[in-house]
Amino acid sequence: MKETIAVLFGGQSSEHVVSCMSAANVIDQIDKDKYDLLLIGITEEGEWILTPSVEEIRNDTWRDGRTHAVLSPDATRKCVIISEGDAIKEVRVDVVFPVLHGLRGEDGTVQGLLELARIPYVGCGVLASAVSMDKLYTKLIVDSLGIRQADYVPVRRNQLQDMNSVIASVENKLSYPVFVKPSNAGSSRGVNKADNREELVFALNEAAKHDRKILVEETIIGHEVECAVFGGGLQEVKASGVGEIMAAAEFYDFDAKYYNAESKTVVDPELPGHAAEDVRKAAVEIFKAVDGYGLSRVDFFVTDAGEVVFNEINTLPGFTAISMYPMLWEARGISKSRLVDDLINHAKERYDV
Repeated sequence: MKETIAVLFGGQSSEHVVSCMSAANVIDQIDKDKYDLLLIGITEEGEWILTPSVEEIRNDTWRDGRTHAVLSPDATRKCVIISEGDAIKEVRVDVVFPVLHGLRGEDGTVQGLLELARIPYVGCGVLASAVSMDKLYTKLIVDSLGIRQADYVPVRRNQLQDMNSVIASVENKLSYPVFVKPSNAGSSRGVNKADNREELVFALNEAAKHDRKILVEETIIGHEVECAVFGGGLQEVKASGVGEIMAAAEFYDFDAKYYNAESKTVVDPELPGHAAEDVRKAAVEIFKAVDGYGLSRVDFFVTDAGEVVFNEINTLPGFTAISMYPMLWEARGISKSRLVDDLINHAKERYDV
C-alpha cells in the first residue's frame, strides 16, 4: 500500500515564485510507485489550494483551483482537510515535503504546525528554521563558534526615523562599500550594495520593505562558494563538495540567480590552499550549531589568501534547474531522485530520535 506525501509550495513570501519552480522539480523526482501525492499550493495571500498536477504549477494556473486543502494541527488525525463547496473530507498524510522558501514557510512557522500535527516532514525543525532564517541571530550563533564572518551593524526599521544616527553608527564601524540586507529574506530579495551615504539610505529603505530587522555588512572580496549538508538525528551529518557562484551581475542578486543566463555555477572549483576542506568542515559545524535536521546549504566567501568567511545558511535551499544543492550531490554520484527519496526517508525518522 502506497503512503501519502503532501508537497507544500508557493507561500506568503518574496520567494513565492522560486518555491513553485523548486516544487515542480521535487515533484518530478518523487517515486510515484511508492507515494500518492497531495500537491498543495499556498497563494501569496495565504489561501491553500489543492492542485491536481505538476503541469498546473509549471503553467501557473494552480491558483485558479477552487478545492481547498489545509493541514489539521490535530495530532490524533494526522490529516489534510479537503473542502470544495459543502463537501469536506479528510485524507491521512504520512509525510510532508514543505518546498517553501522564505518567511511563513522556511522560518519555523509551517514547521510548528507540522510539529503540532506530529506529521513527519522534510527539513529542519522549528528552532533551526527560525534562527537560520534570521541572519542576525545566525550571526550570533556563529560568533560563538569562532568562525570568521563579515563584520556587521544591526539596524531596526524604527531606527530609520533618525537616519542620520543610523548612518553614523554604520560609518563609525564599517567602510564603504557595504552590503545591506533584510535579516529575514532569501534569494537576495531586498539586498543592495552601497558605495556611499546616498546609496546607503536607499538600501536601508529598500531592506526595510522586507523586514523590520536589517543587517549592514562589510564587503568581503573573494570567491562566493556554497556547500550542501545532509543528515542529523540518527544520521551522521555529511557535507558535499564545494560549488562556486560566478555572478553575471555585480553581486548575486535575485535577477542574477534566476533570470541571467550569464550567471554560472562551478562544482569543485580550484580554491586557495585547503579552503575547500575548511568550508566543508565549517558547514557541518554551523549546521549542527543551529540544530539542523535533514538539509541545508551553507554559503561562504573564500578570500585569495584562502580565508573562509561564513555568509549565511539556507535550511530549505532551492531545487530549481540551476540550484546548487542538488547539483552538488549529483557531483558526488547522488541523483536528484535518490536525493529526494533520501530526504523523505530521513523525514520519517524524525520522531524516532
